[in-house]
Amino acid sequence: MTLRVLPQNLINQIAAGEVVERPAAALKELVENALDAGATRIDVTLRDGGRTLLSVTDDGKGMTPDELGLAVERHATSKLPDDDLFNIGFMGFRGEALPSIGSVSRMRLTSRVRGAENAWTLTVEGGAKSAPEPAAHPFGTRVEVRDLFYATPARLKFLKTARTEQMYAREIMDRLAMARPDVGFTLSGDGNKQILNYPACEGDLFDARLKRLGAVMGREFQDNALQIEAEREGIRLTGFAGVPTLNRGNAQMQFMFVNGRPVKDRLLQGAVRGAYQDFLARDRHPLLALFFELSPRDVDVNVHPGKTEVRFRDPGMVRGLIVGALKHALAGAGHRASTTVADMALGAARREGDGPSLPYGGGRPASGGYNFGSYQPSHPGSAAIQRDYAAQAPATSFGGLFDRGRDFAGGETGGDNGGFAAAAASALAGGYGGGYAGAAPSGRIDDTDVAKFVDHPLGAARGQVHANYIIAQTRDGLVIVDQHAAHERIVYERMKADLAENGVKRQGLLLPEVVELDEASAERVAERAEEFAELGLVIEPFGPGALVVREVPAMLGKVDVAGLVRDLADEIVELGQGMALKDRLMYVCATMACHGSVRSGRKLNADEMNALLRQMEATPHSGQCNHGRPTYVELKLHDIEKMFGRR
Repeated sequence: MTLRVLPQNLINQIAAGEVVERPAAALKELVENALDAGATRIDVTLRDGGRTLLSVTDDGKGMTPDELGLAVERHATSKLPDDDLFNIGFMGFRGEALPSIGSVSRMRLTSRVRGAENAWTLTVEGGAKSAPEPAAHPFGTRVEVRDLFYATPARLKFLKTARTEQMYAREIMDRLAMARPDVGFTLSGDGNKQILNYPACEGDLFDARLKRLGAVMGREFQDNALQIEAEREGIRLTGFAGVPTLNRGNAQMQFMFVNGRPVKDRLLQGAVRGAYQDFLARDRHPLLALFFELSPRDVDVNVHPGKTEVRFRDPGMVRGLIVGALKHALAGAGHRASTTVADMALGAARREGDGPSLPYGGGRPASGGYNFGSYQPSHPGSAAIQRDYAAQAPATSFGGLFDRGRDFAGGETGGDNGGFAAAAASALAGGYGGGYAGAAPSGRIDDTDVAKFVDHPLGAARGQVHANYIIAQTRDGLVIVDQHAAHERIVYERMKADLAENGVKRQGLLLPEVVELDEASAERVAERAEEFAELGLVIEPFGPGALVVREVPAMLGKVDVAGLVRDLADEIVELGQGMALKDRLMYVCATMACHGSVRSGRKLNADEMNALLRQMEATPHSGQCNHGRPTYVELKLHDIEKMFGRR
């Protein structure tokens, strides 16, 4: 075979294979061009999922006839004024999108600059460019792409259904809309059916951004979002993160933006997991949107054909910034839980219509009854649920590891709200099951206690139902508390504080264990030996591709040392950090807290119930248990009155 230079049209088609994977990819490039042109409104129209028509209209600065001709030439761009590829201040910069799209479709560009008497238009069909001609068009630019991939029909075979391609296009629009709340976006489909309409948001950055995030991610997120704001070494991080009780079964509602550019980065996944590990089960994921602002020289955006991935100069510092900012926001949330918890409770009891009322001894009516299906809550995994229920069963005694949980279950803390009352502390700290000789629940609760505590966030205890749920009265509603889940979080936080203060106790191995890995993995683990030593795992290099483990955390008991080290090595590759060891330590703490806390089925008197409520108010993160389930539900009085038709 003879070496030769490929024809220009074939070069463009090859480039299109990298840049234009599907209609949504072409849409992304065109909308980014509109944003770079200073548009304040962008209207998109799709036909057949973008196959037959993809139209993007903006009110940006427009292009002159000469600029129109240059715009469809390869590597022609206005976005690198100083020819510095490491100082990129625009969404696009390669000058490949328009010629690549034009090489595989029938494309028409129409544009008009401010002050011009008329617009100009040109067409590109299968890479063949026409001369610009006068046209009628308002200020701004419209790009029409028809019959995408007609010049490369093989690519059409790999496209999905029109509905699926439209879904991909919407995802692109949603991400770009979140990045720019100051710009209005619309998307229309077949038959001019409006798919989305996001008006430009006014107000300061945080208010506008939260409004746009609420429009895209849902009102639930807007109502339960914690503001994020942090800065370190010239990198500014802002955004919003949901409270732990608002979670999903996947990470699709986690978004990251770098200098206004939507990106995907595994760094985010690992950092978020590290920040939320105390609040969610491993199979649950929080909702959040994080925005980074930093010097273009500290991030490389030219590492992916679609510009959807970036590379930070100091990824470790970025990860630390994410974890620190999220933990700070979560700590500031105190005992706050998601409003969806109360919505679920109210929705389960709210009537759908004016159907017949329930008979005194009957069940739910066949029609017009109560709506139990309006909301489906998020749940932890089945394994976590079974562990919780098993731990809540009446117990006689626990030997070994779990006895230590009781050391954290009772005890007083200084201050008015710092701990249980003396009688409550002794009852809660003692043995459970047959060894418990606590007071019987009060027949009534003194109104003096109610008046004293009713203004507290979680109110005053009024009673206990089903030997597990505390009913408390606040000034403007009532609170229902799961006593086991609430006390479990309190005990868990005490254990964490003790570990932080006294460190993790180590247990030396009688015979140090040698673990063999590939050389690269062994080096990565050895580089973090100091970090693992702080968690009780002492590792040293032991020749090429081998590590020797001399000490392990004592609280893990009998542990598969080789399996633990291999898990750490795998997670360092996948997430940039080793979470396995800390996860196991926290799992042990959570298990001990579960077995060392007040059980379901245990009757509490008024002092014990009020003491638990005050302790919840003084404990960070007490709004959810260690698996992300809520510990309490708050119902406002006006919602209860609406439910009974009083409002």
